[in-house]
Amino acid sequence: MTPQFIGGNRLRLLHSGLEYFPALEASIRSACREIYLETYIFADDSSGQRIASALCDAASRGVAVHVMVDGFGSKDISIEMVLRMREAGVRLLVFRRKISPLTLRRNRLRRLHRKVAVVDASVAFVGGINLIDDMHTPGHIPPRYDYAVQVEGPLVISIRESASRLSRWIAWSSLHERWPVRRTVQMDDLPKGDQRAALVVRDNVRHRSDIEDAYLAAIDSAKDEILIANAYFFPGIRFRHALVRAARRGVRVTLLLQGRVEYMLLHYASRALYGTLLSAGVEIREYHKSFLHAKVAVIDGHWATVGSSNIDPFSLMLAREANVIVEDRVFAAELRLSLHRAMEEGAIAVPREHWFHQPIWKRVPIWISYGLVRLLMGAFAYGGQH
Repeated sequence: MTPQFIGGNRLRLLHSGLEYFPALEASIRSACREIYLETYIFADDSSGQRIASALCDAASRGVAVHVMVDGFGSKDISIEMVLRMREAGVRLLVFRRKISPLTLRRNRLRRLHRKVAVVDASVAFVGGINLIDDMHTPGHIPPRYDYAVQVEGPLVISIRESASRLSRWIAWSSLHERWPVRRTVQMDDLPKGDQRAALVVRDNVRHRSDIEDAYLAAIDSAKDEILIANAYFFPGIRFRHALVRAARRGVRVTLLLQGRVEYMLLHYASRALYGTLLSAGVEIREYHKSFLHAKVAVIDGHWATVGSSNIDPFSLMLAREANVIVEDRVFAAELRLSLHRAMEEGAIAVPREHWFHQPIWKRVPIWISYGLVRLLMGAFAYGGQH
């Protein structure tokens, strides 16, 4: 489905939790009518407690607070935090609560991976930042590197409708949950700025490939530069071919990828794709300064996206995701500058010549991991033409 761009928006790029959490908290504390919040991880740490307190305060003063967390990503959320929010009046839903580690049913991998918040149908947040402290990283290597976008303007209505629709569906499908009380909320569709943007989601019904299709359309139309920063990178055939075609027609294609080992199998499997990309002229830089969690891109200095979707089978074929796509040179320039600064300060280029002359002991774990990931994709009946 082609993204539906809407004008009249004011967008603010938020860099990691340092900027995201204060902006989100301020909006929650100023809420008068309703709040929708969706997150994959809701951690019981300093940042999670901070947002939970703001949500409880809002519910206590009569704001309709709807929170949805993923049953796997937030499986470690404390009972104390859950009880505290529910006692304050927060309506807390869990997306796919029960997970058996023994089942091979592929729907167990269909998670809520979106990070969305909407306050009073007037301001929204979309991005890749979970409710977990930036300092809460493997090995305590801070801070996590990520982005979100704050939206004001007519696009907020689309984001609010998406959040409200998902909340009603999960409440209906969870028989023990009450149907939410409908409240009349005035929609503000007046222009707040001059930026064009669209909400693009991925689900398992009508929007199975919308995010990937939006990426592919932008990549195929690129003339000068493609800059993608993505934490978990294991694209399918269509995506890889699109990047190779772009590089071979003279577009400068740069990938900023995770350099530190977070998930070992995916870390090594993704490196099996480096040879094809490097041979086509794609530049690859690995981020080592901290843990990369960003899912963003800038193309030709006017197209940009910020969201929750990685470029891997989990995000592109299984999980519920949400990205904002922006057609605006000012926003794209700010994101591009931020990414170039990150590459200069914390990334290492992967040299093409060196890559093809690695010793065998470095190549073996890469190809074993690649084979295992492909085997798992086949076991869950995913992949196909993608």
